[in-house]
Amino acid sequence: MNDFFSKAAQWTSRQAGRASTFMLAILVILVWAVTGPIFGWSDTWQLIINTGTTIVTFLMVFLIQNTQNRDTQAIQIKLDELIRVTNQARNGLINLEDASETRLMEVKEEFNKVKEEAVHIAEETLEEVQDDIEDTSRKLDDAKQEIAEVRHRGRG
Repeated sequence: MNDFFSKAAQWTSRQAGRASTFMLAILVILVWAVTGPIFGWSDTWQLIINTGTTIVTFLMVFLIQNTQNRDTQAIQIKLDELIRVTNQARNGLINLEDASETRLMEVKEEFNKVKEEAVHIAEETLEEVQDDIEDTSRKLDDAKQEIAEVRHRGRG
């Protein structure tokens, strides 16, 4: 039953996402709107579109949830594989999506600390690079000055 639902949900999802399906929905709405005067804008006429859209919306909720669950599982498996094959990765992060909310917050805090440390290191490195650039710029200016003096002496 699950396999059938999964295949049906995938097929329906692909069909629902097509431009032709969207155009068909627009056509249904236009036909419904055009028939309004024919049916005297009756309650039954209004009930048809309300019922139809409610049913479609109700079914699409399950379809979207199924599709989102499958996408999330696929992404999670791919991330788990990347963690598994990366030498420096912590294998404890595999299946983190099954961890408690407390554990998720602990890991998030750990990564916030790592991020802060990385920012601090990057800022220090940037300062060092800026100092190196200033030193190199001074040395370049000194070299230009020496070249100008040598040229001036050579002319005089």
